[in-house]
Amino acid sequence: MRYLAIAAILLCYTPLMAQSGAIGIFQRNTDIGNPAIKGSVTWNSKDQSYNLKGGGYNIWFNRDEFQYAWRKVNGDFILTAHVKLLGTGTDPHRKIGWMVRAGEQEDAAHMSAVVHGDGLTVLQWRPAKGASMRDPQDQRATIKKHATILQLERTGKTFIMRMANPGEPLQEVGRTDSIDMPDEALAGLFICSHNANVLEEGMAWNVRIEKTVPDTHNGYRDGILASRLELLNVFDGKRTIIHEDDGRLEAPNWMPDGKKLLFNKGGSLYTIPIEGGTPEKLNTGFANRNNNDHVISFDGKKLGISHHRDGMSGGGSTVYYLPLTGGEPILVTDSTPSYLHGWSVDGKDMVYTALRSSKSPAYNIYKKPINGGPEVALTTNRTGLADGPEYSPDGKYIYYNANQSGTMQLWRMKTDGSAQEQITFDEYNNWFPHISPDNKWIVFLSFPTTINTDDHPFYKRVMLRLMPVSGGAPKVIAYLYGGQGTINTPSWSPDSKRIAFISNTGLFK
Repeated sequence: MRYLAIAAILLCYTPLMAQSGAIGIFQRNTDIGNPAIKGSVTWNSKDQSYNLKGGGYNIWFNRDEFQYAWRKVNGDFILTAHVKLLGTGTDPHRKIGWMVRAGEQEDAAHMSAVVHGDGLTVLQWRPAKGASMRDPQDQRATIKKHATILQLERTGKTFIMRMANPGEPLQEVGRTDSIDMPDEALAGLFICSHNANVLEEGMAWNVRIEKTVPDTHNGYRDGILASRLELLNVFDGKRTIIHEDDGRLEAPNWMPDGKKLLFNKGGSLYTIPIEGGTPEKLNTGFANRNNNDHVISFDGKKLGISHHRDGMSGGGSTVYYLPLTGGEPILVTDSTPSYLHGWSVDGKDMVYTALRSSKSPAYNIYKKPINGGPEVALTTNRTGLADGPEYSPDGKYIYYNANQSGTMQLWRMKTDGSAQEQITFDEYNNWFPHISPDNKWIVFLSFPTTINTDDHPFYKRVMLRLMPVSGGAPKVIAYLYGGQGTINTPSWSPDSKRIAFISNTGLFK
């Protein structure tokens, strides 16, 4: 499992770890530049957060002093974390953030995404070993104030800093390619007191280091990245990783008892306790080519799946259902391709996305009784794509995403297909609306504007967003590297407080 296994293994150890080799996802921590007051880093495995303490005169001029938790990285990557300095502090220029560094030497080249004690949020860097630091006004760096979320990305020789406050999309505040950074470098969290006689304290959570692939990478053809199965509290935004795998995991559902999750891997379905552990394969009979479109009925007794049949058009995706406890699938749709997304509240109908006419290459939403009966088209678009249909728990609406307005946005309609109305209106491409069991919230996946409106590819910088069912502005609840397979299926916990999702990363050398 290489580096991904580190976090999973460490989760089995004591809740608090400091100064003992690996610290959470980091390989080690150290004081850079021999500060007079030594620092430390503590990792809390229960909530997967970090507590940092550090001294140091500064990170400036041509040498640095600070406390640093790091791991080796190579190639392109994204670093994302929520950070916070604790207490009132002594110096307004005490600082915390991400740093990519050429080495442990006090004068090493580095690139840093920094939050200062007075709120200054900025990209700062030393372009070469022993050189003086660059001022925030140099090149295209921008001064911002009081960020909580920091992101630092490397793409080739270019470094990009983004920042946000809770609920906001990340915005770019700095970019430069004028730094002498080797392909293999150190990446990690740092804290500096900006006062040689003072120890300052901070914390970081939702800490993620993700190795990325080029935007031209095809997730079906060009190789599979590793997967993290995560839980997210939608109200406080805190995330925990419960399982990691070098292969492709997709589309977790929350089981009705609230104690396990269901996900797919390699054409099969598996369950896993929400605390993590060893996945157990679910018996789906002959269906051994299941995709990420699996849905549990509202009564918690049946499981709908999409299994690929050989020799059928469009890849042969076909809708079936079986007992949630496992068994032989029963056919629902004979025509292909059909991609399942939802059950009616009474369990009598299934809704799915399908392509039915070669003369009109549009995917539309259909409904069909599980015990036989005609297939009914609920949308009739002649071009484009309508996808992700899901019944609201009160049975009044079907929510879905469609690009008939020019970008992929969320829509809803009555269960007979009438009264279709758009409910999001922004620049992002929004997919897979999932309604909370208490019928109060919608969580969905947002792709950037660079993605084709009819595509939801693997391995992109995406957001999970939350909005009230009654309407209102969406807010961001997670920033991640993912896309296809992240949240294709209904994934709310039964108490409507958490969701499960998949994020991705490559493996570092």
